Amino acid sequence: MKEAGKEHVVEKEGLQGNVGKQGGKLLKGAAVLGGAAVLSKLLGTLQKIPLQNVAGDTAFGIYNAVYPLYILILFAATAGFPVAVSKFVAERVIHGDHRGAKRIVRVSAAVLLSTGVALFLLLYAGAGEIARLIGISQTESAIRSVSFALLLSPLLAVLRGYFQGYQNMLPTAVSQVIEQLIRVITMVALLLYMAALAYDEEWIAAGATFGSVTGAAAGLLVMGMYWRKAMKGEREQRAQGASDQSALASTELTSWQWAKRITAYAIPVCLGAIVVPLLTLVDTFTMPRLLEAAQGSEGEAMRQFGLYNRGLPLIQLVVMIASSMSAVLVPAMAEAKARGQVEVIRFRAEMAVRLSWLIGLGASFGLAFAAMPINVMLYKSDEASWTMAVLAFTALFSTLNAVSASVLQGAGAISTPAKALLVAIVLKALGNVVFMPRWGIDGAALSAVIAYAAAAGLNLVQLRRCTGARFALRPYAVSPALGVGLLGGCLAALQLLAMPAVAAWHVPERLSASAIALVCVVGGAAVYGLALLRSGSISREELRLMPELDRKLAPVLAKLWPAKTAAGPRERS
Repeated sequence: MKEAGKEHVVEKEGLQGNVGKQGGKLLKGAAVLGGAAVLSKLLGTLQKIPLQNVAGDTAFGIYNAVYPLYILILFAATAGFPVAVSKFVAERVIHGDHRGAKRIVRVSAAVLLSTGVALFLLLYAGAGEIARLIGISQTESAIRSVSFALLLSPLLAVLRGYFQGYQNMLPTAVSQVIEQLIRVITMVALLLYMAALAYDEEWIAAGATFGSVTGAAAGLLVMGMYWRKAMKGEREQRAQGASDQSALASTELTSWQWAKRITAYAIPVCLGAIVVPLLTLVDTFTMPRLLEAAQGSEGEAMRQFGLYNRGLPLIQLVVMIASSMSAVLVPAMAEAKARGQVEVIRFRAEMAVRLSWLIGLGASFGLAFAAMPINVMLYKSDEASWTMAVLAFTALFSTLNAVSASVLQGAGAISTPAKALLVAIVLKALGNVVFMPRWGIDGAALSAVIAYAAAAGLNLVQLRRCTGARFALRPYAVSPALGVGLLGGCLAALQLLAMPAVAAWHVPERLSASAIALVCVVGGAAVYGLALLRSGSISREELRLMPELDRKLAPVLAKLWPAKTAAGPRERS
């Protein structure tokens, strides 16, 4: 009996050790994948700035009209398949059925390649008709250019899913970064080449979108190298006597049945993934037509559309940085829910929303107050600075939307964020139709703010029901008002004081604007952050939950307010 009990304890400890190792591997993989996603998004966001600088606002407008269409079609065709493939591959791996895992790859590749070829033909042959629906004939070449990526991206998605099924996130991470890097290099190289040869805006935009093709090819090449290495390792294991322990995948289902099963699992994920690109695509199919009707010229309509899109890369950057906390929110909320820790769920939900609100609020007001120097620094002129200032407030509501969606997913309310974004899509389309005839691109910016605010509001209402979170007036409005007021005063003073110095020293406009913009960003962020800490909007105890930030700020806070202590809410375990 003692021996049996001892064996049981050893077996249990071994199982716990395996679970711990798997959990550590999963967390490490998630961190690698998250870091790669941030880096690739950063590259993708900032690549638009050289396009506008070299080619101008018309080419910039054409690119921004076509690229969301490509992303929508790509997401609709492939977004759910890495998840589906990774799920079914993981199931085969558990049974030791590596041959069955490879069969899933072959079946998924056949399904997606067929879909990719069909969509390529649709885009390439139908480019003229799609351009007519957009209302701008200049988009036709760019649509044809980007269509070739649909021949490569499906297989890339399948291979990423295969390695994720083995909990090996490194191939996906490396391929994502390489894909985005080659895409940016191609875009910039073709941009400089075509601009030097005086190509028109239509062909320059087509060259920019072709970066998606070379990027997909580079990503596929990287995944192919990892695949070849994995197959070589398998062959070596078989040569040493190892073999599949199961052939369930080969005997249970036919290839057709596997195809139906994988597709059925992937489709709901795809439908959820296309909601965000749909919101962006609303502008593609409404703004050019409305602008052309108002301006009377297709070229001027695309130039105005390019001006409107100037602020979007900065907003996407703010949202990406602020919502990086989303990566840890879903598992943290799910863990607390599984343990029945109601107070922990409520506290984490409240803190996540409050931090995203404070970050988004500061970023929105900062970008709005400094819109003119930032516009000149990045895009060479101050055209549409007011549009950029209005659009800046979508950073606040987009950040709230992204973070609240992650909290809801962790709490189990998976469908709410998609429904909220569908409401936003309708509001954005109606807003463009109502506001743009009167205010042009300023009206489009206003409709964007309303749409994202509605989506965030719906998420927060559901979040309150699911988690019991409370959003009191003081920490969300009264206290941050001091920070926003000081931020606005600081930025206004910096710009007013800088103007006479710039005029006296005869500094070139773009150089002076760059200096003013950078000083505004650094000075504004410092003033706003210290005001939040001073007013109690963020307590020292809450700051300690972010050890790296607390370590850097602690000496500064000790000198400024040595006697000040703050007590924040504690998580209850």
